[in-house]
Amino acid sequence: MPRTARAAMGGVIYHVYNRGKNGKTLFRSSEDFQAYVELLIEGTSMASVEVFGFCLMPNYWHIILRPRGKSDLSKYMSWVANTHVKRHQARYKRSKGSLYKGRYESLPVQLGGDMIDLLRYIESIPLRARVIKHAADWSWSSLGCDKKLGRQLLSSLPVDRPERWKKLVNKQMDKSVRDRLEVSLKRGSPLGTDAWAAKIATKMGIEHKLRPIGRPKANGAG
Repeated sequence: MPRTARAAMGGVIYHVYNRGKNGKTLFRSSEDFQAYVELLIEGTSMASVEVFGFCLMPNYWHIILRPRGKSDLSKYMSWVANTHVKRHQARYKRSKGSLYKGRYESLPVQLGGDMIDLLRYIESIPLRARVIKHAADWSWSSLGCDKKLGRQLLSSLPVDRPERWKKLVNKQMDKSVRDRLEVSLKRGSPLGTDAWAAKIATKMGIEHKLRPIGRPKANGAG
């Protein structure tokens, strides 16, 4: 049975991410990274989306984008993913099995401070991974990418960045902010105020993703 299209809402910002199956490497060389950024650019002609930020790492990636229509997120990401897999298999003929762990994940994000926190979080990934000393030194993120590629891919942010952005990205994020972002990632839940998250989850039919992970605690003394 064919898979149904991923539910999405036009005009809503999404945090989209995926990783290689069992840690499989998605990008083996600078040419692979470059080709994927070019795919992201090419894909914007296939669907109406605005890309606001991204970070590519060897075995996973994160993107922040906004589809204009309800089918644009699926059109864009499906085309990018399918084309990437085909080209990867053509280049690395000895690579066996599925490239990705599954379909991409997409989490709605409220416009405002939460979007800015998320952008800072994903642009600082290479720094936290200790592959570079300064976040802007990583060429495969919206912070450090080639300026020409950035102009082709990235849309203007719908909210202002704080001043001295590069310095802020290099600064250690408050644990409470980082924990909140990582809870959203772990649950696959909307990122925003409680009221906004509840409203958007109801509209999308994903209320279950707001529930804490794990079994409920038993009542009484144990």
